[in-house]
Amino acid sequence: MIIKKLSLYNFKNHAEKKFEFSPQINCFVGNNGAGKTNILDALHYLSVGKSFLGNTDLNNIKREEDFFTIDAEIDNDDSEDTIKISQPKEAKKIIKKNDKSYDRMADHIGYLPSVMISPYDSNLISDSGESRRKFLDSMICQTDSAYLFDLIQYQKTIQQRNALLKYFAKNRVFDKDSLEIYDDPITTFGTKIFEKRREFVSQLNPIVQNFYQIISGGKEMVSVIYESHLLENPFEHLLKESLERDRMLTYTSKGIHKDDLLFEMDTVLIKKIGSQGQQKSFLISLKLAQMSLVKELTGKTPILLLDDIFDKLDDHRVAQLIELVNQENFGQIFITDTHKERTESVVKKINEESIIFEI
Repeated sequence: MIIKKLSLYNFKNHAEKKFEFSPQINCFVGNNGAGKTNILDALHYLSVGKSFLGNTDLNNIKREEDFFTIDAEIDNDDSEDTIKISQPKEAKKIIKKNDKSYDRMADHIGYLPSVMISPYDSNLISDSGESRRKFLDSMICQTDSAYLFDLIQYQKTIQQRNALLKYFAKNRVFDKDSLEIYDDPITTFGTKIFEKRREFVSQLNPIVQNFYQIISGGKEMVSVIYESHLLENPFEHLLKESLERDRMLTYTSKGIHKDDLLFEMDTVLIKKIGSQGQQKSFLISLKLAQMSLVKELTGKTPILLLDDIFDKLDDHRVAQLIELVNQENFGQIFITDTHKERTESVVKKINEESIIFEI
């Protein structure tokens, strides 16, 4: 999968920008605030239909404008496709492939897989389990079209069950039969999600370990461990066991919506003992493992988005990372940096087909 051309209209700070890309390495250089990361965000939109920064779609419309549009031409191995994403101020977002709108945004997920490495990745180590669950879900969604449907159905049912628990508490009533209506869909969808998460992490973990050894050259052993209530008990048992607790708390206290990923170094959480360098190396290993596994499971090569990595790694490690990615045939790469000369010196040594855009 290669993005050949990109056009932006009223997207964030860009009134109009057009690019023709190299199939290898593409760099965006310029001062802070010039809008380099915004271009990566537009590429992320092409992949999953939303911002990697967590902004709402309407907030990505350029100030005092009424819409934004992202247009792209994509080389899909044996065909040439167009993707267009439009967000008007007064209407819902539209995603079109070859001028035909998707019925559901979920149908687009997985068409153009991508992996982002950015300064925000450190949140995966420091934040709560919710950010790691979202990361895990986003990885699996790019490899399994049914997974997103199961996830949406599960979340809807949990919300309905929680609303009923709150209603019972507010009105000082309780109807066990009404609550048990939700047990079957929660168990069905939740168990399917659990099994897919467990299998995915079991495949991901050894790839992370391998990349960590290559990047860091360290003697320590890192691991990605899947943590879930369902590892101990089937979902039906969990719901029955926690019924009284759920009544008191007025929400569903156990289930796959409480899952987590544990990032460990020598069996201890990496956030407790890992140096900054070790944590950075782990996160890059994690993202490269994501790329490798997505490629293996889908047959598609994800695009790699590298945001501001020169400020987080020394030049040698950056060169090592880019060379590793090239050797692994990971496909098209997009990089942002504030220093043109630094970017040129690193990138041109590795690949002559690279293009540098000054923003």
